Amino acid sequence: MPELQPLRAEHAPAVLAFEVANRAYFAGTISDRGDAYFDEFTARFDALLAEQKAGVCAFYVLVTEDGSVLGRFNLVDITEEHMAVLGYRVAQHVTGRGVATATVEELCRLAASQHALRTIRAATSHGNIASQKVLTKSGFTPVGPAHPSDLGGKQGTWYQRDL
Repeated sequence: MPELQPLRAEHAPAVLAFEVANRAYFAGTISDRGDAYFDEFTARFDALLAEQKAGVCAFYVLVTEDGSVLGRFNLVDITEEHMAVLGYRVAQHVTGRGVATATVEELCRLAASQHALRTIRAATSHGNIASQKVLTKSGFTPVGPAHPSDLGGKQGTWYQRDL
């Protein structure tokens, strides 16, 4: 049974393997991270851990028993108003099985209980139907247009869930 775990230093190799294995799949619906992301992965990963330690973000990974990563689920830009922005991605081989929906719901519970959040927002492009379904099934409602700068140049919608 996969487990949602706070991001830790020892997750780095599995996170990199997850990103490499799913790069082309992710690029079909969201902006590609680019070669620099992979070239500078260690420094970027360390920066995420520092942001998490500072309390401005909370990063999670969905990990299998063998330590591989099935998904990444992030609460970023945590504000003093108890709001954060959700970002997530799941491995191609587990899409369509409810993994993202169940994990987003679990993260919402953690957001309230562990991070004292009251509101979570998420933006998704108009073409990312799967993400729209995950958000809707997880209790998010559309609240307005997302600027292309929020979505790597794509048009989209902001969704929100009050906890």
